[in-house]
Amino acid sequence: MANIAEGGIPSPNIWHHPEVYEVENRAVDPGGVIEPAMRAIRDWAGATVLDLGCGTGFHLPMFAATAGRVIGVEPHGDLAKAANLRTKKLRNVEVRKGTAQRVPVADATIDVMHARWAYFFGPGCEPGLAELDRVMRRGGTAFVIDNDGSRSTFGRWFSESYPKIEAATVERFWLSHGWQRTRLDMGWRFERREDLEAVIRIEFKPADAERFIASHTGVEVDYAINLWSKTY
Repeated sequence: MANIAEGGIPSPNIWHHPEVYEVENRAVDPGGVIEPAMRAIRDWAGATVLDLGCGTGFHLPMFAATAGRVIGVEPHGDLAKAANLRTKKLRNVEVRKGTAQRVPVADATIDVMHARWAYFFGPGCEPGLAELDRVMRRGGTAFVIDNDGSRSTFGRWFSESYPKIEAATVERFWLSHGWQRTRLDMGWRFERREDLEAVIRIEFKPADAERFIASHTGVEVDYAINLWSKTY
């Protein structure tokens, strides 16, 4: 595949549907639960932040508002270009093409790492964890945000559509590697029903997506996630 960093693992949603994924990003966490939970564990004010799998850079401005330096890393070259365009006026942000398995930063230079629905999904991400061991500063904290398939409407959809990803297996993996879990309840809140339906269709297999759409009314979905964290 052209313009992809070596070793880049295809994402079924943002790689193929970046415009719809932008709509999803705007709908996620309408109550603003995630960032305060992260800050309660490790604030990034004045810190060097690494956003791994930054996509089109949706979260980079949020980090840049208080961080000393922000580095976005994205394997898909077109998405990395979009992230550069989004942040071109932010002097403390730079975007680099690369992967979680080969992070293009020097040893022990990162204070806070953020990965949101990107690469770190449990068993199989050991190469990325080894890179975190290399790039994180002593006292730095890494955050991984992922789905909690054991509860919530979205969690049920996720477990039904991806039965091979077992919540208990994922939990054991992170705990065995020394990570801590913070359970969070957030949600999706869309302005239009058609936006909700479009996002469901990029997140799930076609037959499952149509079933979920038919079974759910309105423009909101309750959604449970795990905020995994580790201090180095």
